[in-house]
Amino acid sequence: MQGQSRTLRLDRGQRLQAVCVLGTRLSVDVNGGSPPECKWFSFRQSPNIEIEVVNSDIAQQKVVNGEKLWPLSNRTMVEFQMTAPSTETNDGKITFAYYKKGSDAAVDKAGIYLTAIEMSLDVDADRDGNVERNNPHKATWTWGPEGQGAILLVNCDKDSLLSRTVDGGDNIVLSKTDLLDMSKMLLRIRGPEKLPTGYHLLLYISATEAPNLGVFHLHNKMYRHVLGREKLFFKTRYTGTSELEFFVEGLHFPDEGFNGLVTIKASLLETQVEGIPETPIFTDVVTFRISPLIITPNTLDPIVVYVCSVKDNYLFLKEIKNLVSEANYKIQICFEDVNRGDRWMQDELEFGYIQAPHKSFPVVLDSPRDGELKDFPIRELLGPDFGYVTKVATSSKVTSLDSFGNLEVSPPVTAAGKKYPLGRILIGSSFPTSSGRRMTKVVRDFLYAQRVQSPIELFTDWLLVGHVDEFMTFVPTPDQKGFRLVLASPALCFQILQEKKHEGHGDAVMFQGESSKMGSGIWSCEVSSEQRMVMLLTLLQHCIDWNRDILKKELGLTEEDIIDIPALFKLQNDKAVAFFPNMVNMIVLRKDLGIPKPYGPIIKETCCLEDYVVELFKPLELKCTFIDDVVSYHKKLGEVHCGTNVRRKPFSFKWWQMEEP
Repeated sequence: MQGQSRTLRLDRGQRLQAVCVLGTRLSVDVNGGSPPECKWFSFRQSPNIEIEVVNSDIAQQKVVNGEKLWPLSNRTMVEFQMTAPSTETNDGKITFAYYKKGSDAAVDKAGIYLTAIEMSLDVDADRDGNVERNNPHKATWTWGPEGQGAILLVNCDKDSLLSRTVDGGDNIVLSKTDLLDMSKMLLRIRGPEKLPTGYHLLLYISATEAPNLGVFHLHNKMYRHVLGREKLFFKTRYTGTSELEFFVEGLHFPDEGFNGLVTIKASLLETQVEGIPETPIFTDVVTFRISPLIITPNTLDPIVVYVCSVKDNYLFLKEIKNLVSEANYKIQICFEDVNRGDRWMQDELEFGYIQAPHKSFPVVLDSPRDGELKDFPIRELLGPDFGYVTKVATSSKVTSLDSFGNLEVSPPVTAAGKKYPLGRILIGSSFPTSSGRRMTKVVRDFLYAQRVQSPIELFTDWLLVGHVDEFMTFVPTPDQKGFRLVLASPALCFQILQEKKHEGHGDAVMFQGESSKMGSGIWSCEVSSEQRMVMLLTLLQHCIDWNRDILKKELGLTEEDIIDIPALFKLQNDKAVAFFPNMVNMIVLRKDLGIPKPYGPIIKETCCLEDYVVELFKPLELKCTFIDDVVSYHKKLGEVHCGTNVRRKPFSFKWWQMEEP
């Protein structure tokens, strides 16, 4: 840290010893240390010292016996600094001589012996992956392409099989690979082999920041935990020119009451008199921001598809495996010994990642839902370079809205002139003026605290399950926009059924040949004439349109950016559920879409609803595969998207390059 200053006190007839750090400006009150009745002073310094006289009347300077004499006043100060580290103790010298009025000879002298060291606490403040020396911006943190400030990862993976928790859950390093998840910090020293007695080096943190970071240091061939949690300081001896290496880990993500910023300080301490506490004569500061958790939208490239195997989804699983294989992606199946009959892979977890200049790895966010799938994220995902985090609801009841089918992310957008290069989080909630269901506060607070994907709350409490993925999704497109918002539309479905009726297909029924799957409620195109049903679907369309308007405003969309696909809903316990498999609840694998098979009316030997959707997506170069999920998911109030999950590649955009969110 540049620009620090320090005041020394002179005593006439004495020589003061002092240690200084390069960049520190020292000052002495030469008048306060002068003998009585002295009016002038002179000084001499060694070549490694720069010196300046302040508040002395230059017009009254004079030269006596070759010495330049400066007039003394009660405001006269001498400021100086060393220009290079000392090679030995006390190799910087200043001698002051004092003169009385009319005297050509000094009546007394005082001196200072200086030892200079270079000291800097260094981090990767310019975010290029290397720890540079003494970056002038390392103590602050700024956003944007030209921003400065170091970055920490939350050490939430598990690099060693010996660990009983995530790596940041203890104070030990069980594997050197664990260090790769941490950010390097160096304490660099240049100076003589030793200093005068009474000097030490101290690293320290505040008590409020201690729970959020950990610092390790190599000592006796072991990495010792020296800072963090209950350890607020680490004291070490000065040992001459050296480079002390530390590794810093984040322990908590940004959250309510924690903005993600942590600060570490390094001081040179001085003890002059026994019994007097050590005082810092120089302090250097570095600031880190802990990486937010970034959640990936379904328009990014897939890496692995996850799905459960349960006793009644064999055919569904077969179709999903074929889809993933043809799309040339990987699939991981969670079997019943782990899922214990819980098939809702989307609801249990959300995939994201964390990123620093030196490292990035995926992180699974475990929902507070805690169904029978609750062991899957820890047993099957947590491991080397695969992190885990969860939020536990403590003060409020967990509802269906806390499942992560109710958590989606938009592609990158610009709205109202503000760029969101990592998209925006979308969560379902109750109507603003109602007291209905909302996602639990700890999860909402966590999502808002990440900042980089500024959340939007939508109205989903009109749905029985209450998830955003029941009426919306995004698909990638090859044009400049790069995506379309897809919305379920009861109004469009009615329009299609009316058209088929007017074309003479009023007797065409839904679920033709599949009535055993659905039981009662087999409808025909004549449904479009039932006034009561028209009124219900109009009401439900209004709920979707309310969200449509929010999404257009908050994501900066126009009608040309939105695709409507047919959907029908019915009431169950005064809330809406899908009447036929809800096609918007699809899995998106780039150009390959796995869509719930709607079993719509058969017109000319094909499903008219499937035909409509295929033609809708064809100009966007999207391939539709319709998957039968009626028995295994739809009748249990979910669809293809609810039963699957996808880990995707990170954004190419680096989050710290955002303008301040």
